[in-house]
Amino acid sequence: MADIRYYATGKRKSAIARVWIFPGDGKMVINGKDFDEYFDVDTARIIAQQPFVVTGTLGKYDVLANIKGGGKNGQCEALRHGIARALLQANEEFRLPLKKAGLLTRDARVKERKKYGLAGARKRYQYSKR
Repeated sequence: MADIRYYATGKRKSAIARVWIFPGDGKMVINGKDFDEYFDVDTARIIAQQPFVVTGTLGKYDVLANIKGGGKNGQCEALRHGIARALLQANEEFRLPLKKAGLLTRDARVKERKKYGLAGARKRYQYSKR
């Protein structure tokens, strides 16, 4: 039964997560490491598992994911987005709860680029009157 796989891509900031889910006992492997080993902060684990909690499928699907780019926070949110989209492929009835929880929407907020003549994106250099 493990030959039935659902694939989706999740994105957040500059992190991209390629996610495969398949029926199993809830084992999660990210970039070849165990889920708890890869995300060592509890908050990141809770965020990544949100789609399963919302749909009531926690422990019913195994997850295999490759994540590139970004930091740990962006990566766990990209993983959450990918899992939500993959669950939607597995069962179309999950659309309403996932949509209500806001897990299907791609969070488009990214870091603003630095502008020339400024210290950062908006920060200016100190003004000197004399």
